[in-house]
Amino acid sequence: MIRPSRPLSALAAGATVAAVLSGCASGASTPAATSDLAIGATDLSAVCPATVVIQTDWNPQAEQGGLFTLLGPDATIDAGKKSVSGPLMSRGSWTGVNVEIRAGGPAIGFSGVPAQMYTDPDILLGWVNTDDAIAASATLPTTAVMSTFEKAPWAIMWDPKTYPDVHSIADLGKTDATVRYFDGTTYMDYLTGSGLLRADQLDGSYDGTPAAFIAADGKAAQQGFATVEPWVYENAIPEWARPLDYQLVADTGYPIYAVALAVRSADIEQQSACLSALVPVIQQASVDYFADPEPANTLIVSAVEQYDNGWVYPAEEAANSTVQQRSLGLAANGGDGTFGSFDAERVAKVQSIVTPILSAKGVSVADGLTPESLATNRFLDASIALP
Repeated sequence: MIRPSRPLSALAAGATVAAVLSGCASGASTPAATSDLAIGATDLSAVCPATVVIQTDWNPQAEQGGLFTLLGPDATIDAGKKSVSGPLMSRGSWTGVNVEIRAGGPAIGFSGVPAQMYTDPDILLGWVNTDDAIAASATLPTTAVMSTFEKAPWAIMWDPKTYPDVHSIADLGKTDATVRYFDGTTYMDYLTGSGLLRADQLDGSYDGTPAAFIAADGKAAQQGFATVEPWVYENAIPEWARPLDYQLVADTGYPIYAVALAVRSADIEQQSACLSALVPVIQQASVDYFADPEPANTLIVSAVEQYDNGWVYPAEEAANSTVQQRSLGLAANGGDGTFGSFDAERVAKVQSIVTPILSAKGVSVADGLTPESLATNRFLDASIALP
């Protein structure tokens, strides 16, 4: 199923293209030397690859803050490869291995993350949405080992000035508003199939830029990322410069786990020793990020500047995203109180919603696919939680 794995974020690139770009691309460089580092309480060197490669689905941004918290002050930005690497740290101490965080989206030709994981066996972990995992299950099976978001940040947004009586996506479906979106977005099939939006409202020509939305002067609605577009439109686009209203798609009954950390399904057993030690480190780094986001956000903003690929990401936007991730309940503990956990019943619900949609599009889903094959809590530390 070919479509951007995270198309909503593309809007921010177009939305701020007129902004002043700072920084310039640096030359390729190698990870910092680790010969002078002592391994701390967590030693991954005997069980994990020398470099743990993590593939994200977009350019660096604050939603990746937990991953960037794995990197200490010796991180190296490779503008050519669109990656950031360095010693993999756990609460300030070296774990004996390095980590490399790779950009997705334009950096990998907009390939889906499961496809990229199977193309490059060096990738251990990738960001995979539950619906994408189901779509790829027959040919590129992945199993999620840690949830990044308890709620997906995807949203439909509209102008409250034009539609003062619209307070939800269902309300929007009762208006004559056009709703622009990336063609092929599975959750849009859910929204129309459940009657929340009408098929005759949809316009699948959205290309990630704000021009059509601004030209409509509030008469059209549009898909967006709750942690990105509302801030960008109000603060970084002078032609708009006013608040937007929105509702999370997750709050309409589409409960996918967005950009969960996943491995190739065969690696569940082959890399079990590594995952048992590594996943709790990533859990803790994600919790630590929200306690002190500035170092990771600074590195993220610097990486964006040096990649210099048209994506613009100011520090103010990163700071806003960090706040919104928590205030909107996106980054939160699972129902069992553990950060990063999955609910099998919830995964099963996603299957029941998504499978018929995919089948109608001619996408084959693996026979016998179960929630446990899509996501597992096996490697989590149940004691790690956001306060």
